[in-house]
Amino acid sequence: MTATLPPIAYQGRADTVRQRLDEHPAAALAITDLTNVRWLTGFTGSNGSVALLPDRVVLITDGRYRERAADELAAAGVDGDVVTGFTRAEQHDAFVGQFAGISPVGVEANSLTHQRWSSLAADLTIVAADGLLEDARRSKDAGEIARITAACRAADAALAEVVRMLSGMTEADVRMELEYRMRRHGADGPSYDTIVASGPQHAARPHHEAGRRTIVEGDTVVIDVGGLVDGYHSDMTRSFVIGSPTRAQSEVYDLLLGVQAAGLDAVRAGVPARDVDATCRSLIAEAGYADWFPHSVGHGVGLLIHEEPFESPTATTDLRVGDVVTVEPGLYRVGFGGFRIEDLVEVTETGCRILTASPKDSPCPPSPPTT
Repeated sequence: MTATLPPIAYQGRADTVRQRLDEHPAAALAITDLTNVRWLTGFTGSNGSVALLPDRVVLITDGRYRERAADELAAAGVDGDVVTGFTRAEQHDAFVGQFAGISPVGVEANSLTHQRWSSLAADLTIVAADGLLEDARRSKDAGEIARITAACRAADAALAEVVRMLSGMTEADVRMELEYRMRRHGADGPSYDTIVASGPQHAARPHHEAGRRTIVEGDTVVIDVGGLVDGYHSDMTRSFVIGSPTRAQSEVYDLLLGVQAAGLDAVRAGVPARDVDATCRSLIAEAGYADWFPHSVGHGVGLLIHEEPFESPTATTDLRVGDVVTVEPGLYRVGFGGFRIEDLVEVTETGCRILTASPKDSPCPPSPPTT
């Protein structure tokens, strides 16, 4: 699938981060978080660190990845060196050796273990430099958007096939069908552990783990499903009622559908992320369902399924062009079950572009075909 997608613009990312260092005490960065390593260099192995120096990029890994690392950096168009070490000690020495004469060195404190921090601090003068790469990662380029969109399409296609089969299946069987069919439609796998939550108890849990409960007539069913394409995630939730919905189920679903539409309308570049949450939260509270909504409205999606910006009451950032975020209000009550409606969108100057395409105007799945 990736052969048909536009390339990711890795070139220039090192310089972008260096420009951010101009306003930071660090003179160079010791990058150890594998997500940041991948974003900067295109390297996808399980062991790697990057020395981002004023004049060059150096990837340190082990011998398993010598050729792969060189190939992936070359494919990404990254002008960098690859250094390998057989043991962890050799890799450590090679890594800290890149920073000779440089002080201080910025490190990703939030993702370092105490042991790794201590070992780096024994050889380097280090300072926390969290957020520099994560902030740069927020605005997605055309290649990244294309991969996220492809992941959305795989999830859309899988759900369209499986939704006709819900009644009588177990939650776990629905999950397995969705994950299998996403692969059939081009995904590398699921973006996360697919959520299938049914009935008056399970559907009331926003992050229920699919189990062996059989989905039956009258159930509310929440399906949270996303695909993974070339490292990039998608995220979508649709909710259903098995059979004809009761008046209460219809009222709650229709309320949520309107709330989610208002949340989508609130998304645009320059809007404080907390305002998107407030838009949905205030409408839910005005309708008398404030205690049915126990989570925030959304989050960023990219190389991680949850990343900045977060649309929550405590968010301190504004949305930007190129952010990819979810809008996913939900209503849950033990004894009733629950609904969540979630779209993944690309933030634009004037609003947003919805990347998920599955229908959401009715909580009723289509009837299975007759034979």
